[in-house]
Order: sequence, then structure tokens, then C-alpha cells
Amino acid sequence: MTFTTTQHGSVSVIGVEGNLMGGPDASALNGKLHELVEAGITKVVLDLRGVQFMNSSGLGLMIGGASTLKSAGGGLKLANASEKIMALIKITKLESLFDNYSSVEEAVAGFRT
Repeated sequence: MTFTTTQHGSVSVIGVEGNLMGGPDASALNGKLHELVEAGITKVVLDLRGVQFMNSSGLGLMIGGASTLKSAGGGLKLANASEKIMALIKITKLESLFDNYSSVEEAVAGFRT
């Protein structure tokens, strides 16, 4: 898994490529989320367009990230999550925790409402 970060006003967008699972890659992404919070950036969109597979460790990473950002006064929104990923979120009854949008632009705009 690799990821890139871009800024859209006060919102950071993290584009993820590859499988979202545990291990060193997940630790790097978790570290990035904490780095953003320390820099005062608490609104984050996770662009999942490039994610093919996510396991429970990846889901745990997203839950932890959402909690960290919410505690800091912001939030985590998802963009471009596949049907597979949304099915995993629904099965685990976490759909109320994650707002999913069909594009990064819509997710960024979701912070304005």
C-alpha cells in the first residue's frame, strides 16, 4: 500500500493505493493521520479509489483515525469506497461512523455542511 496527501483548503485528502491491511504500511498511514492532527489539520478525506481489498486491520485503522480526528474537533470522510469496502462497513454496522461520497470533491464539500 502507498498513499499520497494533498491539501484542498483546510481539508487533507489521503489517496490510498493497494490493499488496506495491517503491518508497516498501516502504521505509516496511522502516523500520517497523527502528524496532520499535530499540525492542526483535523478534516481528512480518505480517497479509497485505489484500494482493492481491506481486512479487519484496515478497518480498525479507519476507526482509530476517525476517533482521533473527531477527538481533535474534525472528522474523517471516505471517497470512492468500492462496493466490497462498503459491504464490510455495513456488515460491521459502522456505516454511521463513515460518510462515503462518490468523489473527493463531494467529500471535501461535506465538511462545509
